[in-house]
Amino acid sequence: MYDILLTIMLILSVFIIIVIAMQPTKTQSASNAFMGGASQLFGKQKARGFEAVLIKTTVVSLILFFGLAFTLSQLF
Repeated sequence: MYDILLTIMLILSVFIIIVIAMQPTKTQSASNAFMGGASQLFGKQKARGFEAVLIKTTVVSLILFFGLAFTLSQLF
């Protein structure tokens, strides 16, 4: 049982790394930092499409990962 849960945790951790690496970056250049609020005009829009799917997948995967880690620590 322990080996199965540990294997699932390993596969899930690799999956989380891949999903996080696929997410687009939201970095701003130094010139945007001096421009003030103009750069924030479109910055607070909701994620749509593929980006929204990646965010939801990341959240669900991380919840499963921490739940599995907690389970492994309590059982074994």
